[in-house]
Amino acid sequence: MKKIGFLSFGHHQAVPGSVARTAQDALLQTVELAVAAEELGVDGAYLRVHHFARQFASPFPLLAAMAARTSLIELGTGVIDMRYENPLYMAEEAAITDLISNGRLQLGLSRGSPETALHGYEAFGYVPRDGNTDADDARESTEIFRTAISGVGIAPANPQMTGRSGLLAIQPQSPGLQDRIWWGSGTRASAKWTGEQGMNLMSSTLLTEDTGVPFGDLQAEQIAIYREAWREAGHEGTPRVSVSRSIIPIVSDLDRHYFGREAEADAADQVGYLDGGLARFGKSYVGEPDAIAEALADDAAVQEADTVLVTIPNQLGVDYNAHLLGSILRHVAPTLGWR
Repeated sequence: MKKIGFLSFGHHQAVPGSVARTAQDALLQTVELAVAAEELGVDGAYLRVHHFARQFASPFPLLAAMAARTSLIELGTGVIDMRYENPLYMAEEAAITDLISNGRLQLGLSRGSPETALHGYEAFGYVPRDGNTDADDARESTEIFRTAISGVGIAPANPQMTGRSGLLAIQPQSPGLQDRIWWGSGTRASAKWTGEQGMNLMSSTLLTEDTGVPFGDLQAEQIAIYREAWREAGHEGTPRVSVSRSIIPIVSDLDRHYFGREAEADAADQVGYLDGGLARFGKSYVGEPDAIAEALADDAAVQEADTVLVTIPNQLGVDYNAHLLGSILRHVAPTLGWR
């Protein structure tokens, strides 16, 4: 069966209609939504990480709080921008959080997307070396992070303290975490690289390239390239693939109040310029449950992925988003054979 998770950006702002008016609101409500989602039978609770914005930033304290209140649901990120991270400190935080969750952490990493701050990672102290791009640095940080969580020695031991020489590994270690690392890919080329590296693949509602074909078809091509690269690299096991979608079934007057106009509009992909090149944005699925199920059945990438992450309007609060997720599980997923 296909796994279904929610993906929250953690938007918070004191504007009319928002229940998440402060950062504290957004954080505490996300913990409660993870609890409610687990009770509903949702498979995953994921966080999108941004910096210098009224959204989620450092994710591990929040993930640990979610882990302490739940016992079954996967907890993850989609994604952490590795341009901003110290990979060794992050390895410690990730292992601690994974141990608290009893091995439920699914970490999505990437080079990140355009941010509100210009070169914000440099303010964090991470300036690309001469000849390196920020994307190069993100991949190098990811390699160091993956090495650290695999238990490989990193720092020379002090014989006066340890009684031995050699290299010491980061502590603590959480066995199996290295198999639950994902890369957020926005192109077919980066999907190929992800398969070669042996990471799981995350693909969102945005691809930073365009060939003129529908979004779902282009993303399905990306997934096929990834899986072929995985096989050719000789990695063991079966890689996981997730895609993100905006899915809002209209089943109540409240749904219609919030999203009725969007349901009446013609849903279509959008193409525009982002980060110096063409990008294709996937359409939203808003309307009657049967119509949504029919449209998702024609979405080639959704059919190819093993996990669908539903982007949620977190500003509308815990009760509404629990209702939204429940509507998807009851009225859309069974028609598609996902439940």
